[in-house]
Amino acid sequence: MAKLIGNAPNQVPTNGDLGSMAFEDRTNYITKGASVHQPYRNIIINGDMSIAQRGTSSSGITGGGFYTVDRFAIDLGSLGTWTMSQSTDVPTGEGFAKSLKMDCTTADATPSASDYLLIRQKFEGQNLQYLKKGTANAVSLTASFWVKSVKTGTYILSLHDQDNSRNISKSYTIDSANTWEKKTLTFAGDTTGAFTNDNNNSLEIWFFLGAGTDWTSGTLATSWEATTTANLAVGQVNLADNTANEWYITGVQLEAGTTASDFEFLPYDVNLQRCLRYCKKWLGNQTFENIGGGSFNAYNSTGAQGAISLPVKMRTTPSISFSTLGFTDVASINNSVSNLTINTSNSGTDSINMTVTTTGLTVGRTGYLYAYSSTSAFLIADSEL
Repeated sequence: MAKLIGNAPNQVPTNGDLGSMAFEDRTNYITKGASVHQPYRNIIINGDMSIAQRGTSSSGITGGGFYTVDRFAIDLGSLGTWTMSQSTDVPTGEGFAKSLKMDCTTADATPSASDYLLIRQKFEGQNLQYLKKGTANAVSLTASFWVKSVKTGTYILSLHDQDNSRNISKSYTIDSANTWEKKTLTFAGDTTGAFTNDNNNSLEIWFFLGAGTDWTSGTLATSWEATTTANLAVGQVNLADNTANEWYITGVQLEAGTTASDFEFLPYDVNLQRCLRYCKKWLGNQTFENIGGGSFNAYNSTGAQGAISLPVKMRTTPSISFSTLGFTDVASINNSVSNLTINTSNSGTDSINMTVTTTGLTVGRTGYLYAYSSTSAFLIADSEL
């Protein structure tokens, strides 16, 4: 085979020299010095709203907590009654399949001064060290998201530094009712107050949906400052003023830098694994189904000990909640759910070590937790921030 040479000594051959062996034109590919999109650049977990372990809809909400979409919680201070759901209403042609929906079911048109409603996510400090907060090299953050609402007007997005009690807020406008709109907001880096390098809550992102005068009577904190409640949500519309009001959001991204990159879609299994660090829910699909897969040994007629393995290492030792679970040691099935208690004082982040107290057990027999009701039985391990 002839040597590949250019049209002069020491030259790289041209495409004309090579004919059918021509090189692909890489002009529009990554070049030296160009910005490269790093994996896991999105600080938000489950920003496409695809994971909803706790359920797809929860109604009658009058207080804060986690209800549906993983990692997104409600903070609510006496401002209406709400249904939170995982919706299939999404912006067309953007690759999203799910959104988070807030639906006002009991209105509050005249909020008290201290009333508020916001959707938030919290972040571990050990995941934020690259932002160099509290140094002269502090990195800016850019938030981008798709939003839709019946109610147009001004909404507030706020970042809260939990370690140092500092805040910054930016406003965005929903211009057209019932229309998906993409918003991008950039927050300057904060040279004051470093994030603690641990697994505790260091940073929060707050999407305000309503706020009383305690939150809106000052001057919006568009630069980082010591937290002053009155400066957090100035100008915020009240989504709770009418039961016709709804608010949708998806494609939430928070990343280092001053520009927004395309949303970072992760495979479903990867997204789920990230959520499992904070919550794992086992759900019964049929009566007498083993819940959690754990095995227990009865040490007397009322007690059994065992463990349930966790699919990933959780952030901290989880708290446990359950509903309509029974326990069986094969010889006897305890259908009296009210007799069942679970002690998890010796649990860790890899497994839940349990002491089950119930009735009618046979010493030495192996047993398991089971779904007493196929429609409502569950077991939740929770290590949310």
